[in-house]
Amino acid sequence: QVQLVESGGGLVQAGGSLRLSCAASGRSISLYPMGWFRQVPGKEREFVAAISLNGYGTYYADSVKGRFTISRDNAKNTVHLQMNMLKPEDTAIYYCAKYRYSTFQAMDISQRYDYWGQGTQVTVSS
Repeated sequence: QVQLVESGGGLVQAGGSLRLSCAASGRSISLYPMGWFRQVPGKEREFVAAISLNGYGTYYADSVKGRFTISRDNAKNTVHLQMNMLKPEDTAIYYCAKYRYSTFQAMDISQRYDYWGQGTQVTVSS
């Protein structure tokens, strides 16, 4: 079992920055890729970013490419999402998730993740 807890969400003005963190417990996440998704009420969960198990590979949704950066610290069992140049359309609940497999492929498919955090709210005002 893996427990994931997100933090760092909040209210920010457009153009601002936030850094989300995901702390894992129960088991090491160092053997698995990790991802971030987001969801707006009434809409499907949307892929945001993913990182390979060693941190050398990253993958981003087109909507956040160049603005968001995913990173991980396996020694601390944590994953981060640095979000810069935030836009009102980035407003959503952000979820951290553990990938089910060790390979880094099809990272944008939510069904391939087996553990999820409870989410943290990010609100970007215009």
